[in-house]
Amino acid sequence: MDMVNLKINGIAVSVPKGSTVLEAARQTGIEIPTLCFMKDINEIGACRICIVEVNEGRGFRTVTSCVYPVSEGMEVLTNTEKVQKSRKTTLELMLSTHNKHCLSCPRSTNCELQKLCLEYGVNDNEVRGVKPDFQVDTSTAHLVRDNSKCILCRRCVAVCKQQYVAVIGPNQRGFDTSIGQAYGLSLNETPCISCGQCTAVCPTGALTEKDDTDKVWAALADETKHVVVQTAPSIRATIGECFGMPIGTNVEGKMVAGLRRLGFDKVFDTDFGADLTIVEEANELVERIKNGGTLPMITSCSPGWVKFCEFYYPDLLEHLSSCKSPQQMAGAVIKTYYAEKMGIDPKDIVVVSIMPCTAKKFEITRDDQNAAGVPDVDVALTTREAARMFSRLGINFESLPDEEFDSPLGDDTGAAVIFGATGGVMEAAVRTANAWLNGATDPVDLVAVRGTDSIKEATVDLAGSPIKLVVASGAAAAKQVMDKLKAGNPDGWGFIEIMGCPGGCVNGGGQPIQPQYIRDTVDLKAVRAKALYDQDKDMPLRMSHESPVIKTLYSEWYDGFGGHKAHHDLHTSYVARKKFNV
Repeated sequence: MDMVNLKINGIAVSVPKGSTVLEAARQTGIEIPTLCFMKDINEIGACRICIVEVNEGRGFRTVTSCVYPVSEGMEVLTNTEKVQKSRKTTLELMLSTHNKHCLSCPRSTNCELQKLCLEYGVNDNEVRGVKPDFQVDTSTAHLVRDNSKCILCRRCVAVCKQQYVAVIGPNQRGFDTSIGQAYGLSLNETPCISCGQCTAVCPTGALTEKDDTDKVWAALADETKHVVVQTAPSIRATIGECFGMPIGTNVEGKMVAGLRRLGFDKVFDTDFGADLTIVEEANELVERIKNGGTLPMITSCSPGWVKFCEFYYPDLLEHLSSCKSPQQMAGAVIKTYYAEKMGIDPKDIVVVSIMPCTAKKFEITRDDQNAAGVPDVDVALTTREAARMFSRLGINFESLPDEEFDSPLGDDTGAAVIFGATGGVMEAAVRTANAWLNGATDPVDLVAVRGTDSIKEATVDLAGSPIKLVVASGAAAAKQVMDKLKAGNPDGWGFIEIMGCPGGCVNGGGQPIQPQYIRDTVDLKAVRAKALYDQDKDMPLRMSHESPVIKTLYSEWYDGFGGHKAHHDLHTSYVARKKFNV
């Protein structure tokens, strides 16, 4: 590998040829501030915060470090008086048109603009300018866009393009530039898939999930309601980050204790819903294989992916499993089986889910998600919203004792736990299908579909026949897979797992916000997923059909696998959607 030698603040550095000044500085332990930069996704040098001085033999001049390549013998100065003055002026200009209602902003104390303004001594009295008048877009179930807080960094535009849908971009020019949809459409009038990846990368409060915590506070205060909470598999590996704990810390016990202290009547694990999804999905796959059904079958537990398919591949919807997602299956069981066992009218049960995904807010509004005649789930909160509830009540999360989920809907298996990582649904389904069709008693460790690659393939033997599997995460990867399927499935896939977010639920749009520097230098997807796989390998039960609660449900309530009642409660339908609702 060709190396380039240079000096950064007088320190000799040797970096690979083609590196940028920003990358070289990071190797020396110097973090140059950025606002628009996202490694490999948004490298445009637009915000000018990363400016530095360089000397390549012609005297010092200023350049944007995120896009400027290093050269042999270059001298770099990252914090001269000139550089600091330039950055401060840029921040003052940003702040001159910025909505500074920081006290009520969900991103306060976790805002990259706010942090830089504090570091550079910027206040709102330096530069006065005209403030554009923007209308807040609240048209969708999952997101709020407030352009009065936008700094035009275009991170959201880049990640939306990375997700293939590209429904947002810059409108107008010059001072009138704003980020939004074409033709003045609201976001709800576009083929947005509700993945929320834009909210995870926005450096300010311009893009946030729609906050539904007031609905939960109201339900908890209503003595006529029985309020139940369920938590998705990935939350245990991420919510600790909201309280300063290391990335990838499994805080299942503390999370349960915290939710109990919020006042929920029951704290259940959505993992039982994941186990239920696997059993139903495996049964559906076996039936399709045996009876000549539509193959390949595609998983349906990611609502962002399902919406993507409805928008962009409506002619291939028959390939989708009809199974509801774990969130919706859990809600259905709570409002049918659990309601009857407890003698509670389903109308008086409020089911709250804590999810990694903003698309879950959309999912609970879908048709055909009401097994008991009322919505399966009433409120879907993101990981971030749950953390804000803990903070509002003054819960010291790190000091909480470890507590267990409530029974009987707190039992789970390792197969359910790994649902939160890309490939986990496939591996879990294969474990049960392998047991049913091949008589296997030991769980399959399907290592080939683990990891954070956007597309992974494997082949397994089921009932004497090789079945080709493919796993895709992120809508762009989904497009690659679906284009091949549309072209006649030349690779011969028999079973497909697709997740709407890159890396799966551990990287969902509702997960804890990490500064872009961390996102650039730490593989969040891999570190968070490791916590789930570590829990899986240590669990006594690692196949969904072995779960005691699953066995009880099918013996007492559903009269065996594949029955009419199970299909009514646990399966759903899909619709072809217009790309532009105008």
